[in-house]
Amino acid sequence: MNPRRLLLPLTPLYAAALAVKNALYSAGLLRPKKLVWPVISVGNLSTGGAGKTPFVLALHALLAEMGWQADVLSRGYGRSESTVAQVEPAGSAVRFGDEPLLLARAGLPVFVGADRFAAGLLAEQNSSTAHRVHILDDGMQHRKLARQMEIVLLLPSDFEDALLPGGNLREPLSALRRADVIVLRQEDAALELRVRELLGPRYTPHLWRITRALRFTAPDGSPAAAPQRPLAFCGLARPQSFAHSLLHAGCEPLAQINFRDHHRYQLRDIHSLRERAMALGAAGFVTTAKDACKLDAVMLQTLTAYAPLCIAELETGIVDAPAAAAQLAALLRRNSPSA
Repeated sequence: MNPRRLLLPLTPLYAAALAVKNALYSAGLLRPKKLVWPVISVGNLSTGGAGKTPFVLALHALLAEMGWQADVLSRGYGRSESTVAQVEPAGSAVRFGDEPLLLARAGLPVFVGADRFAAGLLAEQNSSTAHRVHILDDGMQHRKLARQMEIVLLLPSDFEDALLPGGNLREPLSALRRADVIVLRQEDAALELRVRELLGPRYTPHLWRITRALRFTAPDGSPAAAPQRPLAFCGLARPQSFAHSLLHAGCEPLAQINFRDHHRYQLRDIHSLRERAMALGAAGFVTTAKDACKLDAVMLQTLTAYAPLCIAELETGIVDAPAAAAQLAALLRRNSPSA
């Protein structure tokens, strides 16, 4: 039994507080702060594990093809500092957060801070306004910052889940009516009709489909084959998705060690992983890109002194990207802060 179900009696209290907050924003009694550049929010209904980071990478690439320069505004979950800062690719996940660091190492300009408005102001300093846009990472529930576009990643499990704290939903399905674009995985395309029925004829967001595939690399970034007989480990909200992706990519781990989401690795964790691998006779290790960026040089050396480490990076592609680009352009024109 999911231990969250024990908290179901508290869900009505959460739902009431959420309804009051959203009603205050809808009535204009709470007003979000506005940045100069347009803001595209990327979010989801449930807690973690929707694949927002690889989608942000795909969205950033699509915007670049359209001639837009985009940065990312992120909370930086689990940071050791509270100041607003630009993420340094050579920095640490402890300082900047794992997902912002992963995006920065992919070449994206990323600004972190609990105050996303302040992060946006930092991004806008000493920069021209022409064809610049902010991507607000995990922004659906962060209504303190105004946005010109709401993109929501939807999972099949969202249809069956309950609101916090009894379930994983941060907002009910009715919140999808705020979305301009709803994103479904290609394998979940059958849910499109269900989404349309849920929203009704008054709400017609664009529906995008995305593909997902694992790419394996060595720690230095060079391509690698799918590892055989590895020990897998990860710190994700939905570790079962990682296990499924590995199997689909032709990698069958001897076992998988799951840490909590955003786990901050310590050297004792690495020693424990080595001992488990030795006991199993594993031929190596495999983990996610999000987890790998949290391993410092000592941890990597300790782990790979026994066996090689392979990194599985989830790559997302937008199906019918030209149509998506046209829709993005129309939404940016229609909802521009100066429009």
